[in-house]
Amino acid sequence: MIFHINLFTVKPSVSDEQRETGLDLMRQSGANPAVTSYVVGPELGGEYEYGAAYVLEDLDSYWAYLEFPAHVHLELWGIPYLEKFAAIDICDSDDPEFSTKIAALQARHQQEHPEIAAEIAQAASFTVPDGAGQPAR
Repeated sequence: MIFHINLFTVKPSVSDEQRETGLDLMRQSGANPAVTSYVVGPELGGEYEYGAAYVLEDLDSYWAYLEFPAHVHLELWGIPYLEKFAAIDICDSDDPEFSTKIAALQARHQQEHPEIAAEIAQAASFTVPDGAGQPAR
């Protein structure tokens, strides 16, 4: 089982309507059949404004989550509105290569969607589980 967690803060210039659209798009990503359950809402007690957690059964489900059309749309639409973003994963696998396998899926996702990779490259602060992306500037 994998808990895929997204933590993010939006830019101060983001309107309430844009913020709500982004949160709704995150909920649509949770409607993916590969997602067992999810939650989207305020991040409590940390350094981010919002968070989302998606429960996935295995690596195949993780890939299906990444490639789900609503998720791809969310990334393309939402990355420009982010001040900072971090994705982390928690899993119950005892496979010592599991994190490497997740990192490979993240890298493959960006290779298959160069437009997403381009948005990430322009983001002020964006990291995914393999550590790729832009650190805070």
